[in-house]
Amino acid sequence: MAVERTTIGQRNRWLDNYIRLTLERDVTEISKIRQATMLPRLLAVLAGQTAQVLNVKNAASKLQMDEKTAGSYVRLLEAVFLILLLPGWGKTLSSRATARPKIHVVDSAVAARLLRLTPEKLAKNGPTALTEFGHLIESFVVGELIRQASWLDNVATVGHWRTVDNDEVDLVIERDDGQAVQGMGSTSILNPKDVKPMLKLRDSLGELFQEGIIFTTGGVTYTHSSGLRVVPIDRLWNGRTVRPPS
Repeated sequence: MAVERTTIGQRNRWLDNYIRLTLERDVTEISKIRQATMLPRLLAVLAGQTAQVLNVKNAASKLQMDEKTAGSYVRLLEAVFLILLLPGWGKTLSSRATARPKIHVVDSAVAARLLRLTPEKLAKNGPTALTEFGHLIESFVVGELIRQASWLDNVATVGHWRTVDNDEVDLVIERDDGQAVQGMGSTSILNPKDVKPMLKLRDSLGELFQEGIIFTTGGVTYTHSSGLRVVPIDRLWNGRTVRPPS
């Protein structure tokens, strides 16, 4: 147990140093900022929003920052690849322009460290810790899928899809000619409510919808009765999952 604690302590120190060095070295090279000490605090607050619609006003309020300043700092954090802003996706340019982006902390280990989310907290099955863990799963899956999609030649757009009723598909990948779309989501255990948003997207798109995939922490790949594919998350590193829409 002592060895395990030492290893965890070393990992945490490495993550803390990684965050500090990235903020001190990369961000200050991009912009001369007046409140450099606020950046680590802002990043920690944004980690609490990972896999959720970005709310700069809320983050600024928690830190007693000017909202405009917080917004500019968010863009700096994105520029050094600590966070990803995933735009809204829609069938028209206007719907895409008005949709708010979702924020994802790029490295899920960094997000877990910022949230102080530990195996011990998860073992207690507290609702807050489990909710945060669910958000980390989504951010991890989205990040891995976007990296895989970047290797493909005919992908034009990636984004998240959200309705006024808050039905949401975590990631949408569209072919460059707009003729095929893949929808992808993530959850720990598949429930009926997890299928509903993807089916709404499929109904909305009709023939343009090529495939829907839901990633879970389960161990079996299968086709759901709705026609959606259910895939274990470990397929993201044990086998190629993303295929170009055709």
